[in-house]
Amino acid sequence: MYTYLIFLSVSFGASVIGAICGIGGGVLIKPILDACGVLDVASISFLSSCTVLAMSCFSVVSSVGNRKNSVDLSVSTPLGIGAAIGGVAGRQMFQILSGIFADSNRVGAVQSACLFLFVLGPLIYTLNRGKIVTKQIRRKDFCIFIGIFLGMLSSFLGIGGGPINLVVLFYFFSMETKTAAANALYVILISQTAALLQTIATANVPPVNLELIVLMVFGGLAGGAAGRRLNKRLELLRWTVCLPLLCV
Repeated sequence: MYTYLIFLSVSFGASVIGAICGIGGGVLIKPILDACGVLDVASISFLSSCTVLAMSCFSVVSSVGNRKNSVDLSVSTPLGIGAAIGGVAGRQMFQILSGIFADSNRVGAVQSACLFLFVLGPLIYTLNRGKIVTKQIRRKDFCIFIGIFLGMLSSFLGIGGGPINLVVLFYFFSMETKTAAANALYVILISQTAALLQTIATANVPPVNLELIVLMVFGGLAGGAAGRRLNKRLELLRWTVCLPLLCV
């Protein structure tokens, strides 16, 4: 019961924060669960991937259903294909690393160190975004190449890749924030689906309780929905405060 409560709380809380910030919850779920030490690294990576897949699928379907779909298929589809290919390679890298280190804690430490570096990069980019001249890449082969890198990274780290994907879409494709967020979710959906199918096909599914998977997915979906509602209220509050100032 204690383990279930931890996983539900983490998946829900990370998804709320991810929805508010527009980065998804995968980048938070993996390191927090690693720090709790309740399961091995492979099981946590699998649970995180399942949760991110469910969240991205729900978000993309909701966006299409609400006719607010801003996904640029000419860019995001090649990115997604590349991410799916890279995801397979990233999973192989994880398996090789797991074979080198008998202690799963060392594998988790390598993942955490890489995650820190690749989250620090987007933070630095965001702080200096106004000074950086962005690109307008449209060639599909370049899109696939970039997608391979994103897929390898997110699959190896066991995250969705939200903030990293956003920065790539900002810089290489000059997308606005909302457009980049929608396209990032679409890319994550393709890459995480491919990664899950590969895990099942190669019989590398960790011995994880099915109830725990359902609980994580439920927490992720509930947290994402709550975060979007809260985000709308925060946006309304910002306009309520800022509008009188703009009229002065």
